Amino acid sequence: MATRFTPEMSAPRIGIAGAGLAGRTLAWRLLRAGCRVSLFDSRQRAELDTASMTAAAMLSPLAELAVSDEVVFALGQRSMMLWPRWIAELAEGGGEPVYFRQKGSLVVAHAPDQPSLKHFTRLLHHKLPEACRAQVHALDAASLAQHEPALAGRFEGGLFLESEGQLANDQWMAALATEIDRLGVAWHEGQAVEQVQEGRMVCTDGVHAFDVTVDARGVGSKAQWPQLRGVRGEVLRVECHGVSLQRPVRLMHPRYALYVVPRPDHQFVVGATELESEDTGPVTLRSTLELGSALHSLHPAFGEARVLRLSAALRPALDDHRPAVALRDGVWHINGLYRHGYLCAPAVVDELAHKLLGIDGGEPA
Repeated sequence: MATRFTPEMSAPRIGIAGAGLAGRTLAWRLLRAGCRVSLFDSRQRAELDTASMTAAAMLSPLAELAVSDEVVFALGQRSMMLWPRWIAELAEGGGEPVYFRQKGSLVVAHAPDQPSLKHFTRLLHHKLPEACRAQVHALDAASLAQHEPALAGRFEGGLFLESEGQLANDQWMAALATEIDRLGVAWHEGQAVEQVQEGRMVCTDGVHAFDVTVDARGVGSKAQWPQLRGVRGEVLRVECHGVSLQRPVRLMHPRYALYVVPRPDHQFVVGATELESEDTGPVTLRSTLELGSALHSLHPAFGEARVLRLSAALRPALDDHRPAVALRDGVWHINGLYRHGYLCAPAVVDELAHKLLGIDGGEPA
């Protein structure tokens, strides 16, 4: 049975396994609500080869609907309302600001790949709720150049998707770490969790007791949630002073859709690969060549870009590719964020925080 807390009760003790995007964000929301939170993770907080740190952190509910469903779309729409508020709340602690932009996104294709763009457009118009279709704008070459001058003369047109955005995931994760430290989290770094049980966290150093336990370990939860699987994603991070983009750009292709996400200091996060593999090794040569060549085709100035980092990580996925919050054998689970981690995380975390705090409606936790 789910534990319900009331204002008359003493501050609940909550143990969270996993300090990735979901676990760390949940810890912050619960600490703000007055809970006593312990956070366990087998990794150190600054490690980069995790799903949370490897993600491009595009906030694209419209574009993602082409490869997802109405549940993910609704979670994304809800998250788009929460992100600006939560980023502002995080800044209240006096930490470093988090780069966040909501200027829409672009979808383009080279002439031979126009059928892929047309198929993508048809999918969106078919799957989008009628009230949202006005957010999809077809652009000719001149309109595209106005939206993104760096792409002038390179494409015959494209799509502009209103209200989509992006954030710097590394800044978000770092700011969260600083703030939950300030709020008094008990952070057990480098502490492997062997099992999460009702009211107990079984770790390598012993057993820790809590009022509530939460498992947010992503693929690390497979032993307790066998339906989980890891989907490998690979990204390239470059620095290029010769290109300036105002918003994320997706480049359609028959085999993959490349995304290029601008970041501060002339940096860009580039991705496309999605492999049904649980290999945790370094990025492959094939992926490096495909990402690099597609990036160069978007703008030739990327040929002089400096490669800053190649990253690979496993995204936790369930069969329906939907994020899930579930109570299983007395343990709360938040998992299955798949390729929609930053798009859906606020809505999913908010849902679980409501449940843990006994809130049935009204203002989010």
